[in-house]
Amino acid sequence: MAAKKGAKKSAKKGANKSVAKKKVAKKAVAKKAKKRTPNAAFMAPKQPAGPLAAVVGSNPIPRTEITKKLWQYIKRNGLQDAKERRMINADDKLKAVFGGKSKVSMFEMTKLVNKHIK
Repeated sequence: MAAKKGAKKSAKKGANKSVAKKKVAKKAVAKKAKKRTPNAAFMAPKQPAGPLAAVVGSNPIPRTEITKKLWQYIKRNGLQDAKERRMINADDKLKAVFGGKSKVSMFEMTKLVNKHIK
């Protein structure tokens, strides 16, 4: 008799857990439906200065566009290292932007580029 009651209780507990999981899943879907708005600080036009202007242009553009144009320049001129893909081999124009370094990681690149944005 006791074994039957224990089995019934565990069956009920399992059923309650599945109901709880379904509710959580519905909430997660509802949150994903919200459209993200871009941060205004990233979209504010910034003036590229000096050597950076020679690579991306001298017109004020958002930081995101500056990064995109830099990557276009790097890909177009084949400056990404073949073996270590996260390293960038600088040519003469990029050496001026990177502070004289001939090889820079893509993570360090954004830090060095920020010095040339007004």
